[in-house]
Amino acid sequence: MPSTNSSFLLLISLLILLSLTSLNRAAIRILIGTCHASGFLTGKAGFCTTQNYASCCQTGELYPQYRCSPAVTNTTNAKLDVGGFSQGSDGGAAAECDGNFHSDNDLVVALPTGWYNGGSRCLKKIRINGNGKSVLAKVVDECDSVNGCTADQNYEPPCPPDVINASPGVWNALGIPTSKMEVPITWSDA
Repeated sequence: MPSTNSSFLLLISLLILLSLTSLNRAAIRILIGTCHASGFLTGKAGFCTTQNYASCCQTGELYPQYRCSPAVTNTTNAKLDVGGFSQGSDGGAAAECDGNFHSDNDLVVALPTGWYNGGSRCLKKIRINGNGKSVLAKVVDECDSVNGCTADQNYEPPCPPDVINASPGVWNALGIPTSKMEVPITWSDA
């Protein structure tokens, strides 16, 4: 059982985090749920392509890091975020799984560190359900939940542990406009 001092420090850390960043309800749920922040990254600003509504790191701001994601089930709850996989887009470097860039029309995704699971889902398909539709998409990259604020990550903060970055092609297949930004979906291994 943690000591009172440890619990107090954890509470203070959480309050500082909440005051320094604009966390949404999903991030707060994750902080107090089964997947906890494993640390915090101090932001460093740089050239950040804001295509697909990317948020950019701010120098000195603290960003939560996650080495975990919620458990995967037949209907894992997640949020769909639009991501670029083509050269020069907000995706940063080439896809980790195959070393290639991908067209916006390709049905491809990047999973957060916990779901990426050391590359065990690389080049495998997942089923994404949203907006009353379903689509199969190939995992081609990791949306790093630990590292961020570097050129390889387009100077974006670490990914939340429950967000799937999907190409505009995935969004189109689900009939969801990319302007919606984060949309609740479910997903599973195909």
